Amino acid sequence: MKLCVLGGAGFRTPFVHQALLRDTGSPRVDEVALHDVDATRLQGMVRILQEMARGFPDAPRITATTQLAPALEGSDFVFAAVRIGGLTGRCRDERVALDLGVLGQETTGPGGIAYALRTVPYALRVAEQVRRLAPDAWFLNFTNPAGIVTEAVQSVLGDRVVGICDTPSGAVRRIADQLGLDHRRVHADYVGLNHLGWLRRVLHDGTDVLPRLLQDRAALQVLEEGLVFGADWLRTLGSVPNEYLYYYYANREAVRTLREARETRGEFLLRTQGAFWEELARTTEGAADLWRATVSARSASYMAEAKGGVQGAPEHPGQPELDPAQQGYAGVALGVMAAISRDERSTVILNIRNHGTVAGLPDDAVVEVPTTVDADGVHPLPTPAPDLHQLGLMQQVKAVERHAIAAAVHGDRTEALKAFALHPLVGSVALARELLDGYVERIPEVAAVFER
Repeated sequence: MKLCVLGGAGFRTPFVHQALLRDTGSPRVDEVALHDVDATRLQGMVRILQEMARGFPDAPRITATTQLAPALEGSDFVFAAVRIGGLTGRCRDERVALDLGVLGQETTGPGGIAYALRTVPYALRVAEQVRRLAPDAWFLNFTNPAGIVTEAVQSVLGDRVVGICDTPSGAVRRIADQLGLDHRRVHADYVGLNHLGWLRRVLHDGTDVLPRLLQDRAALQVLEEGLVFGADWLRTLGSVPNEYLYYYYANREAVRTLREARETRGEFLLRTQGAFWEELARTTEGAADLWRATVSARSASYMAEAKGGVQGAPEHPGQPELDPAQQGYAGVALGVMAAISRDERSTVILNIRNHGTVAGLPDDAVVEVPTTVDADGVHPLPTPAPDLHQLGLMQQVKAVERHAIAAAVHGDRTEALKAFALHPLVGSVALARELLDGYVERIPEVAAVFER
């Protein structure tokens, strides 16, 4: 099988490659086509993957190109992990908002809207190419903001588009491990949108073990979500929120911490990853080890503002990015691929079309829910209705997402203004206008959306 990776020079590509190297099933991926606009970084990534493949005689063949058509043509699966505007754009997503006293974050709040505005047009162009060159391919979207981009691409490719995020699945696995349970026998009752969801029950052999966790203060003190939200708030909710809900439940604290930090996460990544590529260009060996060291530093600033740390400080142990047993995004994606191509039926939390799964949201809205995957495709599992707080927040954010998509598709500033103004973390029409003007002024790719 052929796998095409869009954004192939990105830092997640080696995780995908590691997962493919460990895969012994049949059929399996025997060709990986990397596509990126940066030829120099593409060649550096090929070096990393080749070093990782030593000792694996059946490693997939790697090709790399800056041309989209040959990368896509004949693909069975397409992974999309692109960053339109690069890390410089991400830094501006963060700073425009923070300078106005609003959350500056990559996917949540106004930064996520700005990111979506410039990413959706690219994603739709790619989708049209996929429909022409690889009409039977499954499109697995890693590109943030994942829910918005997945919903936009589905307008072209339909239900063969799936959004991948490892945050919910990772939470379920960590909880199972914390309780000493086999995660393979655990089923999650989870409902939400991407980066906005709640784990409401954790069923082990039919028994909900989540109340047991919520009463175990020692366990909550080491659980990632316990560090983020605090044990008392988890007990008050009676559920475990997706960690990105920290930006809603502790918005003032998050904004204050981010404004006081010496650099944003985007600025940290721009600095450290820039140094990585410079050092890689000076080396002839050790490319994979250099990548691993950089990833370890990269993980240290992940949501540090929510975990009691500061940018660049060591994080709690257990980050899954380098853990081969977990594999993060790559593990979820490989599981989806195996279920579809080999009929290895599995259940995983994915971003898929609602199709009536969550009452109160449109059928064609992308939701994040437990999903059965097999050779016939993806099938959302029956999901108990969310409570009023959950549904209300989901509806408001989904409305924002749809206004953002309309703005990106039609180049409509009015739709963009609605997206910013209606977001619950903005709360002001006047501020929304300042945000829109700021992003247009500082990010050329956003300005281009309204110049068509």
